[in-house]
Amino acid sequence: MNRLHAFLVAGLAGLCLASSAAVAQVVTIATGAQGSLAYSSGQAVAKVANDNGIIARAQPLVGYLPLINSGEVDFGFSNGVEAGYAFTGTGNYDRAHPNMRLVGVMFPLSTGLMAPCDLGLKTVADLKAKAGGLRIASEYTSSTIIPFYIEGGLANGGLKYDDFKRVPVASFVAGINALGDGLVDVALVSLNNGAGKQASVKLKDRGGLCYISQDTSPEAVKVFKQYLPAGAIVPFKQNDKINGLADYPANIMRIPWMMLTNADVGDDLVYRMTKAIAENKDALTQSFGLFRLAKKETMAPANAMPYHPGALKYFKEAGIAVGP
Repeated sequence: MNRLHAFLVAGLAGLCLASSAAVAQVVTIATGAQGSLAYSSGQAVAKVANDNGIIARAQPLVGYLPLINSGEVDFGFSNGVEAGYAFTGTGNYDRAHPNMRLVGVMFPLSTGLMAPCDLGLKTVADLKAKAGGLRIASEYTSSTIIPFYIEGGLANGGLKYDDFKRVPVASFVAGINALGDGLVDVALVSLNNGAGKQASVKLKDRGGLCYISQDTSPEAVKVFKQYLPAGAIVPFKQNDKINGLADYPANIMRIPWMMLTNADVGDDLVYRMTKAIAENKDALTQSFGLFRLAKKETMAPANAMPYHPGALKYFKEAGIAVGP
């Protein structure tokens, strides 16, 4: 091989490599800060995506839903309530984000109103009877969706924030800490939440923390859904091993944790991402335990935000019902 021939061959090889690199799309998955639910979800999904031929990079960001809407990142996560509010520009959003689309539910989140057990607030009816003398966590300045959860839980029992003494807190965890420190009587606490367990230990001499059971009558659920359209109220059995349920069963809130994308992301990419998530539960669970709660059959509940066509293609192929 002469020098000219060798040079041409090397040049062509370089062009092929460059072309391959250009074709290889790097998909961005926005996540929250390290230690957050979105961060753990994003790391797990990115790993599964890469294992299934999608070159994905998790990118820790805060307040990233507008970036999904603008197409600056390809995927991200949100609870189903906030997703609906963001799309329509309602609730805790003052403008619509019409370019976002749903991929599907990752797993359900369970949460509820909690109080020290010695207050005897077993149901929202009990809460209503004693509301005037109780302090409740409010504002949640760094997590503005939380007051809607609380307002939905209160409305379910015919209550509103103004029926209580409001105590402003900065964040979800700050509200739980205030509960454990005796600064408030009622706050929102997720099921098996670490901060909630610590708060319950602090209140051991008061019986720990107990969930306030929601009303499951059709009328009460309808009012609840005015604040949490994507939410549901589900029964949990008494369980000595679960904080808040050790003394009696309770009906608490359940909200879907969802993956979102942009309307302009390619149908084939979203189809492959949806398929990778739906069909690799074990691998996802190894990376992040909450994926053990995932159910492929319930990945596509109704929501104000529409599903991406690529996700719909997979749901149709897999026989997964979309909607109510």
